[in-house]
Amino acid sequence: MSDLRALEPITLWNCFADLNAVPRPSKREARVVAFVQAFAERHGLSSMLDSAGNVILKKPATPDRLERPAVILQAHLDMVHKAADGLNFNFDQQGIEMWVDGDWVRARGTTLGADNGLGVAAILAVLASKDLSHPPIEALFTLDEEQGMGGALGLQPGLLTGKTMLNLDSEEDDTFTIGCAGGVDTLASLDYAESIQGPDSSFIALHITGLRGGHSGLQIHEGRANAIKLMARLLSACGEEVVALHSMRGGSARNAIPAQCTAQLVILNQPRFDEIFAKEVAGIREEFELIEPHLSITTQPLNTEQGVVPTMTDEAQRALVLALQAVVNGVYRMSPVVPGLVEASSNLSLISLGQGHAEWSGLQRSSVDSSKEDVARAFAAPFQLIGAEVIQDAGYPGWSPSADSAILDKMKFLYRELFGHEVKVSACHAGLECGVIAIAYPGLDMISFGPNIHEAHSEKECCSISSVQKFWKLLTATLARL
Repeated sequence: MSDLRALEPITLWNCFADLNAVPRPSKREARVVAFVQAFAERHGLSSMLDSAGNVILKKPATPDRLERPAVILQAHLDMVHKAADGLNFNFDQQGIEMWVDGDWVRARGTTLGADNGLGVAAILAVLASKDLSHPPIEALFTLDEEQGMGGALGLQPGLLTGKTMLNLDSEEDDTFTIGCAGGVDTLASLDYAESIQGPDSSFIALHITGLRGGHSGLQIHEGRANAIKLMARLLSACGEEVVALHSMRGGSARNAIPAQCTAQLVILNQPRFDEIFAKEVAGIREEFELIEPHLSITTQPLNTEQGVVPTMTDEAQRALVLALQAVVNGVYRMSPVVPGLVEASSNLSLISLGQGHAEWSGLQRSSVDSSKEDVARAFAAPFQLIGAEVIQDAGYPGWSPSADSAILDKMKFLYRELFGHEVKVSACHAGLECGVIAIAYPGLDMISFGPNIHEAHSEKECCSISSVQKFWKLLTATLARL
């Protein structure tokens, strides 16, 4: 940590270190809100909470920019909490443990919180500055971005005056993002009947671990394995005549590709299980050899104190396993307009099953409203067929690119001036808050940019130090021109 606090720009990295000492899971952001409010008090800044609990700080313009209109700087306070398999880490009590690895800042076995902590830290550094040139700053820190855009969806109109917004939640330093996908969360549940397996049955845990996981929007096109889908594949191959399902747990966050899944099973036919398991695991390893080099599929003997094990009935298990195997997961449609851009996708995110009740969820994304509705219906369909209760929220809108953006033109010119080459301009398949914020503040001229962040939403998340320096140079230069 001491090495990190000595990095340039010092104020930004120290703000990031201070921020990462504060637990900040989605929907439980009270401590980080208090942190930002205390920061505002220390620096003599105006501070307010809107009706949704979002934090707004305001700083006057520097003397050379007094006549300029206000600019909105925006980032979200929450982060995805994900620890490596087997790591005992209490996110509600522990801060993120960071270390410097050459040009990279990493966390020890957990998500780093660079998404969107570096954006938050950059804004705090601007607010703390004494020597930067800038127009009036309206800093908007939203809540609950990672669990459904709750803060942005509840954003109170009328509190911000700026007409230009810089969203600092992108993850490639050579790209300006001017559009993104919207999303729908699908939640499903099923009460099921149970059977009792006798004391002579073999009781095991089947573990799928070591997958890369990652962001379910930004990495969905890379073909990374989904641990829940792999588990469904193994259970389907075995069939209810060979294994009986006692429980299942998988996934870590609604917007992360599941990197692990564990099922507790009773083996009803050991020779057949051994045969099918060996064949399926060999096939999975071969298929994912290049994409998932650390994939691990193992079994572990278990004991039961009661001598008997409750499991799903044959009928219930068959229906659920087939539905899980059939459900849409991965890229659903590529954009016919933007080459190489995923238009619509689906991710089976989380599952919890046991004691007669199962719950699971997924996130469907699309940059086109009609295909967002289509992929959401496709995800729900197999679960509706087996009689599960399926609930889909109203979702959040995408952000449509604008061909007439003054901030884009200004920043493209500035980027070329600073770095000597053209910047890429693109839309992304992740969910950004820009489209949602535009509901409360229509007509905003918006752009999103940020430093290089790799493997967000996973314990491998890291950020480039030199890229953060490039990002800071661009941000401060932009503010000096607005």
